[in-house]
Amino acid sequence: MMEKTNQQFDSIIEICKSVFIKKMMDYGVAWRILRTTSMTDQIYIKAQRIRSIEEKGDQQVDDDVRSEYIGIINYCSMALIQLELGPSDSEDLSAEETLKKYADNLLTAKELMLRKNHDYGEAWRNMRISSYTDLILMKIKRIKQIEDNQGKTLVSEGIDANYLDIINYSVFALIKIEFGN
Repeated sequence: MMEKTNQQFDSIIEICKSVFIKKMMDYGVAWRILRTTSMTDQIYIKAQRIRSIEEKGDQQVDDDVRSEYIGIINYCSMALIQLELGPSDSEDLSAEETLKKYADNLLTAKELMLRKNHDYGEAWRNMRISSYTDLILMKIKRIKQIEDNQGKTLVSEGIDANYLDIINYSVFALIKIEFGN
């Protein structure tokens, strides 16, 4: 089962990477101007929209839930880049550098997922997609609290760990959307 998860994870990341590359071709790295707090808010907006659609059972804007989860994954990787480099008024990263950092972040998320998946025994496969949405929203609230505390925590994981968890919850949701259980 772990090999299946490994392959499905890679398949989802390829979908996300394709969207990321296309948007980078359209917009460059204009997002580099955003502070991490703004990135967190973008992720929040997407997760809140997913929850709203889940609760209402319909939507009035064309972007589907699947594309919102893809957006969350891509924004989390961009936010991790911003955590590392800080915001920039100029487009200071080449496409190649950006894509390498993007891929490195998703590899880090995958490695974390594999370690946790080993310990939890694929428990995520028995969860509802709505639970991933709620967990993402909880992680965002945690990130916002840490941001409000200027990045300081007493015993908790940092902002980066929460972004990585959000990536993994989003990948799990997309695996269920794309492949079923």
